[in-house]
Amino acid sequence: MTAAGTYDIGRVLRASTEGFTCGLRSQELQYPAYGAFVQTMHLNGDGSLVVIGVITAIRIDDDPLVRQLIMANTMNEAALRDQRENRLVPVEIDVLSIGYMHNGHSIYNLPPRPPMSLDPVGLCNADTIEYFTEGLDFIRLILKARNVSTEDLLGAAIRGAAQSRATQHQRAFLVAAGRRLAGC
Repeated sequence: MTAAGTYDIGRVLRASTEGFTCGLRSQELQYPAYGAFVQTMHLNGDGSLVVIGVITAIRIDDDPLVRQLIMANTMNEAALRDQRENRLVPVEIDVLSIGYMHNGHSIYNLPPRPPMSLDPVGLCNADTIEYFTEGLDFIRLILKARNVSTEDLLGAAIRGAAQSRATQHQRAFLVAAGRRLAGC
């Protein structure tokens, strides 16, 4: 677990103010999902700047053994299980920055600086998602994203933000988000 009760999913590989890519092992792939809210903070900082983003892509890279297994045309269960459970299959997750929190305040702009390599990345807990998405200005950054399916990403993010709320507040949030989109 990282700070603020988030579930640690990986570490930053490369970053810009627009977003970052984190890496993890395939065994750790059970929790992150497309459109999920994640956060990272600088390890060498004072923790007052927490970058919030949404997952835009999850890639499982190949390696030479995978190619050989496919070309062999006969794949036994032991080799398949070994590849998935024991080998270090690299997984990369792309994240779009949709704002940041500074000293407890949500700011819906690109962060002033990107996270550093090897900073931890964690899934945001429901309280963090609800707090950050109280203001719907994060929608603007998703709509302006390049090289992503903005409609799909926006739908996944709004659905995740609604699910972070108590059941009786979910519909009101969805209606407010819909009204914000209608006004864009």
